[in-house]
Amino acid sequence: MSENAAGAVIVISSHVVRGSVGNRAAVFALETLGHPVWALPTIVLPWHPGHGRSTRLTFAETDFDAAIDDLIRAPWIGEVKAVLSGYFGNAAQARSVARLIGALRQNNPELLYVCDPVMGDLGGLYVPEATAEAIRDHLIPLASLATPNRYELAWLSGAALDDNSTIMEAALALGPSRMLVTSAVPMMAGGTGNLYLSGRHALLAEHRVVENPPNGLGDLLAAVFLSRLLSGLEDEKALQLATASVFEVLARAVKRGSNELMLASDASSLSTPMAMVQMRRLVHPVQRRKK
Repeated sequence: MSENAAGAVIVISSHVVRGSVGNRAAVFALETLGHPVWALPTIVLPWHPGHGRSTRLTFAETDFDAAIDDLIRAPWIGEVKAVLSGYFGNAAQARSVARLIGALRQNNPELLYVCDPVMGDLGGLYVPEATAEAIRDHLIPLASLATPNRYELAWLSGAALDDNSTIMEAALALGPSRMLVTSAVPMMAGGTGNLYLSGRHALLAEHRVVENPPNGLGDLLAAVFLSRLLSGLEDEKALQLATASVFEVLARAVKRGSNELMLASDASSLSTPMAMVQMRRLVHPVQRRKK
C-alpha cells in the first residue's frame, strides 16, 4: 500500500512503556497495515493500570493545546487522511482535539475521524465525569465513526442497553453516521459480538468468548477497522477482517499465557487473519419502523 493510497493517520491516546494498549496498539497496527502514523500521547504510564499502580506522567493543558497548534500548522498536514482518538488525560485535551478536527476539515472535508470514547466498562466510568462529558459534547458530534463498547454507549445515550435492538436505537440517536459497538449481545452461545450500524447496514460479527483477555482490544479494533475503511473495503468485509484480526491476536496471546497482546509476534494476524467470524445481517432500525 503506497503512502498516498494509505494516507497518514494521527493517533491520539495514552502511551505505556510496557504493553500493547492505547497508542502502542493502534500505532503498531496502522503501521503494520501500511499507514504513516503521527502519534500524540495524552498521558504516559509505565504499564496499564490493570497491572497495578504506577506513575502517571501528564502534560500541562496549555502545552498539549500548543502541540495541537503545531499540528494544525505543520507543513505536512496535507498527508493526513484520518484521525483516531482514544483515552484522554483530562477534559481540556478532548476540547483541543475537537479544535484539531475542525481545522483539518477546513482543508479536507473528507477527513475520517474515528472517536474511540475510552471512558468506562461494566464497572462504570474510569475517567472523571468532566472528561466523559467533553468526549460526548465535543468529539462524538464530529465523529465519522464512533467505537464505544456497550457500556460506554449506555452512558453516552443515557439508556439501558440489554439487547441489540436497543443498542442500535441508541447508536442511531447518538449522531455519528457510523457506529461500531463492541461487547454487543451475542446470538451464538458462548460468544461475543461487534455490532456495526450505518445508514445502510446493521451487522453483527461474532466469535467465541476468550476468558481473561489482555487489555487493548478496543484500541486494536478501532485502528484495524479504520485501516480497512481507508483501504476502500466495503463495510461488511472491513468488519469481518478487523474482528477476525483482533480475535486471532487475542486467542494467540491467551494461549501463550501472556498478560499483554503480543502484536510483534502476531503481526500476520493483522494483515491476513485466518480466524473464523460469524457474520449476521440484522434488521436495521429504520427498516423496522417502516413495517
